[in-house]
Amino acid sequence: MTQPTILIAGLGGMEIALIVLALLLLFGGKKIPELMRGLGKGIKEFKDGKDGVDGENTTSNTNQNKPL
Repeated sequence: MTQPTILIAGLGGMEIALIVLALLLLFGGKKIPELMRGLGKGIKEFKDGKDGVDGENTTSNTNQNKPL
């Protein structure tokens, strides 16, 4: 017996299919692309914000090392 080739976080193919079916039933086919688009924008904004904070920390660290 072989293991299924599709494993995402310990989920097999049947579990993923059930999750997708439940999402289709809850939100409908037209709403899912809108939800994914919003999720993608949220992730992008989070990454941009995180990079902005990292950039601010880098510049503030270089300013702290300068003598007054």
